[in-house]
This record gives sequence, structure tokens and C-alpha cells, in this order.
Amino acid sequence: MSSTANKAIIIGAGVGGLATAIHLAKLGLDVTIFEKNGQPGGRCGRICKDGHRFDLGATIYLMPSIYRDAFEKLGLSVDKNLETKPLTNIYRLFFDDGVTFDFTTDQAAFNTQVEKLEPGSTDRIKTYVTKGYTMFQVSLNRLLGRNFTHLFQFINFRNIGLLFTIKAHLRHMPYIKQWVKEPHLQKILTFQNIYVGQNPYTAPALFSMLPAAELTEGSLFPVGGMYQIVDVLLQEAIRLGVKVHCASPVKQILVRHHRVDGVVLEDGHEHRADLVVANADLPYVYEHLLDDKRKTARLKRCSYSCSALVFHWGLDKRYPQLYHHNVFLAEPYKEGFDKIFIDKALSETPSFYVHAPVTSDPSAAPEGQDTLSILVPVGHVDPTKQQDWQALMDTARRFVLKRLSQEGMEDLEAHIKFELTAHPGDWNSHFNVTKGAVFGSLSHSLLQMGYFRPHNRHNRYKNLYFAGGSTHPGNGVPLVLLSAQLTSERIAADLARSQTVPSNL
Repeated sequence: MSSTANKAIIIGAGVGGLATAIHLAKLGLDVTIFEKNGQPGGRCGRICKDGHRFDLGATIYLMPSIYRDAFEKLGLSVDKNLETKPLTNIYRLFFDDGVTFDFTTDQAAFNTQVEKLEPGSTDRIKTYVTKGYTMFQVSLNRLLGRNFTHLFQFINFRNIGLLFTIKAHLRHMPYIKQWVKEPHLQKILTFQNIYVGQNPYTAPALFSMLPAAELTEGSLFPVGGMYQIVDVLLQEAIRLGVKVHCASPVKQILVRHHRVDGVVLEDGHEHRADLVVANADLPYVYEHLLDDKRKTARLKRCSYSCSALVFHWGLDKRYPQLYHHNVFLAEPYKEGFDKIFIDKALSETPSFYVHAPVTSDPSAAPEGQDTLSILVPVGHVDPTKQQDWQALMDTARRFVLKRLSQEGMEDLEAHIKFELTAHPGDWNSHFNVTKGAVFGSLSHSLLQMGYFRPHNRHNRYKNLYFAGGSTHPGNGVPLVLLSAQLTSERIAADLARSQTVPSNL
């Protein structure tokens, strides 16, 4: 890069884009963000209506240790910049047969529930959690938390042992059956795969790190909702001089002489830069902003995460039956996942998640009222399938209301003041998420992790970088923060080699 390489453009003001902007501004770069939509945040956005506040996408504050470390590297502090409170009871699980289970960090209460379901299994589950958390720590240090610039950094004798440590050769559901036999417990300790759009019957056993991290580190909630994370990042970026332009969709990445030269907005205006970071969905960038037909064809053959049908309900009545987070697991369980991941459809009896933040944060609704968000996993957009999203929305809505009525909320529909919805087509059009695969687009199969996940620097255009859920290390807000850090470290190293700025990240 030349000695004048001090202008950076970031496409997208999601969590990854904002965090990358902060890192680059700290390096002394002149940073500008162009965001397609009217507010920053991307899929970590927020909707406010009539005193009700909804988190648009992410609602669960997972892996607090990653947030803490990521904030420190950004020059921020979770304790000082973000008001959070712990959730002792992380969520309540509801089963069709009337069984409920409180997924709690209160070890005695957790063990009591476990022993009722499978006497004598407590010690085995403790070992499962310990091993799962070890997978989390090891994978964070050696797989997720570093850049891979060539194949043999990833495939080497040292990492052969790592693959066995993280159980890369096993699938999650068969793996949990080695520890517990009781079906409810098997589901309780594997359903978390859906956090990252994965099927517990086919996902690597590595994802046992999700429940393990919850039970070991606990879970928090940001007062004011997950958008508070976005707001903290936005304010810090602006303080550092980053220019954020919303309602400014990028139409094209300019390429000249095997380098990127800037971007063209939908309104036709060109903006030059010495480097570009795309925080937009990576497959979308290759197909629509670079018009790279060869790479697009390869990416379309990749495995994608599932999508979701979402209902946001503003209610004029409180429903104390619900925890902050609630999971309703339906039978037949495996067939439900087959419907989602094979048929790209909706299960006839879908499992679903209910976010009821007023339970912990009364500011999410007017006094005496409630704010509910319902997420129903569904297949992603597939042109080869007949997918009538509105019909599926209607089916899912009826099922959810019926299921909630069985838990004492018979009058809930009558108390819905307003309803906002989103389906896979909406995720596709509003956020440019390929296939509407809202959980980070590309899934986390073994061959789409580490070195094999799309890299955070373009192979040909050495001043084009990527940050977000569809590049390394993966999806979910914690990993997106980590993605921003890794991408920024790579940029800093490239700039340092060209003696433009010191590598001081």
C-alpha cells in the first residue's frame, strides 16, 4: 500500500462494521461507514413503537468473556460503558408433555431438576459441561481467535490433536447420548445449536460449548436491550471521528488494476478509499457488489444456516408465566429439524423461542403491559422449493398462540395491540442476507470453519477485507466482535508491512 493509505470505507454499520471502524480509527485511519438502512445495527437492530421496545435479531447475551475481552481491545469496558445484569435463570424450557426445566446457573436447583429426569446423571452432566467449556476455551485460543493466512497454519500436527479435543469427528446429538439417556435432558443440552442456525443432529459436537459456556459463565442482559451494544459502539466510533452515513446503500465496489478503489452508492456517487471493509453479508458482496460469478457459484454450493419467522407483539397485558428467555420444544423433535434443514420448510409442530424482556427490564413496555418477540426456526430461501412465506407465517402464528394458551395464556391474542413480522424474504431484502439465512448466512460445518471459512481478506484484491458473521470466525454477536478484531489486526499488519502506520492494535 502507498504511504497515503489513510482512507477506509466500511460497507455496513452492523456490530462488525462499527467495531472495525473503532479499531481502524484508533490506527489513525480516516474511516467512513455507508449503511443501507435508516439506523445502524444491522441484524442487531431495534424497533420502538408505542412505548414497546423490540430487539430486532439478537436477544441473548452469550459468552460474556468474549464481550469483555472485545470491549477492552476497543478501548471500552463492559462494566463502565454497558449496564448489564445477570440472569440466574437463563431461560425456561417448555415441553409438549408438560415438563418444564429452568436452565439456571443455580447449581443446586439445576441438579435437582436433572435428578428428577435421570437419577444419577448429575456427575455425568458436570463432566459434559466441563469438557464443553474446555472445547470453548481451546477453540477460542486456537481456532476462533486467530487469523489463518495459509492452509498449514490450520492443518498441522499440533491441530490434529485439537480436532479430537473439540470432537470434530462427532455430531452433537449422538455425542450427548454418551452422557445422558433421558430424552428431555438430551434436548436441554443440545437445542442451543439453533442460536447459530445449526441442527443438533448434524452439527459438530464442538457446539456443546454453547450450553457449557452458559452454565459456566452465566448469561447477562443489557438494560435497554441488545441495541445498547450497538449504541455504545456507535458513540465511540463517532467520538473517534468515524463518519456514519445511514440510508446510503452501496451499489458496487470499484475495482481498478487488481485493487479496490472505493465504492459507488445507489445514488451514483463515487467515494474513493485506500481500503474497503465489507461488513455486508459476504456471499451478497461477491454476487452483487463485485459481480464475481465464479466465486458466487462456489459460495452457493456452501451450506447455509436456517432462517426464522419472527413476530413482535405489543400487548396491553402482562404475562408473568414467561421468563426473560423461553424455549418451547415440540415433538416430533428430529422430524422438526428435518423439515427445517432438509425440506427448507416449517415443521407442522414447530419449536419456538419467546423473548419477554419486561420480566427483567420494565423499560421494554409501558407499565402493566408486555413486549414479546417470537422466533420460529424455518428453512432458508430455496428457489427449488415452493415456499409461501405468508402462509407459513399464518400457520406458525396459529400454532404459537395455541401452544401459549396451553400455558395459561388463553387470552393473549385478544391483548395484542399491534404486530410486526419478518420472514426469510424480509431478511433477504432488508439486510441483503443471502437466502434469508438470518443466523449468519454460512453455517458452521467442519469444512466451513477456520481456514475453510471464507477469509477476511480478498484473495486477489489485497486491500478488500471482510468482517461479520459470514467470514472467519463465524456468526453470533460475540464472534462478530471477534471478527472485527481479527480483520483489523490483519489490516494493521498489512499497513505495518507497507510502513504506513505502526501495528499497535
